Amino acid sequence: MVQLNEAMEPVALAVGLDLTDRAAQSELRADQLPWAKGKCFRSSAVIGSWSAWSGTWDDLVAPEQGLHLFLSVNGEERQSSPLSEMSVTPRQQIDALLPWAPVATGDVLFTGTPQGVGQLHPGDRVVARLTGPDGEELSKIEVSCA
Repeated sequence: MVQLNEAMEPVALAVGLDLTDRAAQSELRADQLPWAKGKCFRSSAVIGSWSAWSGTWDDLVAPEQGLHLFLSVNGEERQSSPLSEMSVTPRQQIDALLPWAPVATGDVLFTGTPQGVGQLHPGDRVVARLTGPDGEELSKIEVSCA
């Protein structure tokens, strides 16, 4: 995820968990209703520590930057993916948002999900990390599911 400045450029990075209540989402989709309720619940969006970023949107997914996402649940790795493998890049996301969304300075954008999404259960221990070149940790989340 990225935080934006007044020029709508990224200024900081953090790892984030953007969770979905799949049961609520499925029920609402079946009735052809907006499924915001599936995204709006306590602790549905958890954000790790921020690291300053001086690169561009395109640099976020440049292989030479070495940015990598990891997620484990109860010590089992569920996700491990370089940002260079994102199917929709942060640049594509911001370019699609700017014409219609009221994006403003300081806004935070969740920018993508690697493969390996799965269900979480009460008591699960979740660790998410964003690393840079040489595996340096840029951001981390450690939480237990309620």
